[in-house]
Amino acid sequence: MTNARARIDASGRRARLAARHHLSPGSLAASPVDASRDLVGLHGTDPLTVHLSTWARVRDFQTTDLERALYEDRSLLKLIGMRETLFVVPIELAAIIQAACTKSYAGSERPRLAKMIREAGISDDPERWIEALEAETLAVLHTKGEATAAELTKEIEGLRSQIPFGAGKAWQGTVGVSTRLLFLLAGEGRIVRGRPKGTVVPSLYRWAPMDRWVAGGLPPMSRGDAQAELVRRYLATFGPATLADIRWWTGWTAAEVRGAISAIGPVEIDMDGGSIGYLLPDDLEPIAAPAEPWVALLPALDPTIMGWQERSWYLGSHRPALFDRNGNAGPTIMLDGRVVGGWVQRRDGEIAWRLLEDVGAGARALVEQRAAELRAWLGDLRCIPRFRTPLEQELSV
Repeated sequence: MTNARARIDASGRRARLAARHHLSPGSLAASPVDASRDLVGLHGTDPLTVHLSTWARVRDFQTTDLERALYEDRSLLKLIGMRETLFVVPIELAAIIQAACTKSYAGSERPRLAKMIREAGISDDPERWIEALEAETLAVLHTKGEATAAELTKEIEGLRSQIPFGAGKAWQGTVGVSTRLLFLLAGEGRIVRGRPKGTVVPSLYRWAPMDRWVAGGLPPMSRGDAQAELVRRYLATFGPATLADIRWWTGWTAAEVRGAISAIGPVEIDMDGGSIGYLLPDDLEPIAAPAEPWVALLPALDPTIMGWQERSWYLGSHRPALFDRNGNAGPTIMLDGRVVGGWVQRRDGEIAWRLLEDVGAGARALVEQRAAELRAWLGDLRCIPRFRTPLEQELSV
């Protein structure tokens, strides 16, 4: 006789989301580091997203709190992680992601770069040419402490080489060797994105040697151990989640996901729609929903909205309005764990928003209040998402 599986419906999942994602007023995180750790990383592709995701989750958050953690305390780190996406993560999580995800990206990038170097006619021995250029780049960085790509290119001839792409296509052009090489060194954990130039929403980073930025560099881990630990952390925050959710979120093969699941031994859970999800064995007790209604204004690519492949239990039918064609989420309004609308900041600073369903006068007032708080917090900052979605573009006018 087999034991029946436990069941968690959509309302139970939304109660977990409120608490584990630090979105209801009673579950706010104490610091940017805590928020990033508990969300298993904050998306950093759009520079202001990480600030807005933290504002939604940390009480009395100021941009200087995040800047201090990133560039003074160095308790947070920016790195390419899951799905080859830029994340902001605590140092201990960076070591896990580096071993579980980033090294794989770097492993495929090196032969790809060597092929490009050879085909561009830059060197007949691209592997040795790359190694020599890496050594020169690292030597300059150790001497300077940190430098932008432009500063490095001025000193190192090889970085000025250009690689053509898209020959004969409308989008043909060239990419500098500096771009590819610095991303490769970062993927291998040898350099890190340091303090940027300009404002809190820049895209021009200074690069620094990893062992100078983090004493001794990131500690090594085996890929299998790192993948198991990353899935364990994901389930602790995002569980219950299906195998497809985990595979999408990590960007791994099905075999890699099954290996990690086998290593941590989660419990199978029945969910709405007949799906089977996974939860950690010590996390089966139900979580009470917040006593009072809550509203969160989440930015484009927020980790909560991007946390699962199957999103109907919190997104409903609103995907066409709130996602672009490539699956990137725009700014959203979440009410009690359900997405109910979207928002934008217009060029004059105004927060424009629209509800996509009737939520009642009380909830509407909460949205209006939260939008006013966001407008005041942003001040002179402007957040225009890199990936434009239908509702975001419509509200921007």
